[in-house]
Amino acid sequence: MGKLKLYDINIPRETIVEERESFYLSRTPGQRFFGVLQLNQISVMMNGGQPLKTPQGKGLVIRKLAL
Repeated sequence: MGKLKLYDINIPRETIVEERESFYLSRTPGQRFFGVLQLNQISVMMNGGQPLKTPQGKGLVIRKLAL
């Protein structure tokens, strides 16, 4: 699971943003992808086992552009 980091309110917001950005950019694309999957799993657990969004039954809609 991920970890929660609490910041001191005296730290400027710009410093926190720079720290988070450098951490994100230091990760590989695979790590970023699996991080998103982990966030999805946490959101389902926090929502009582239900996903935050559900399919609307429209399926995949593919349109050909008219030239």
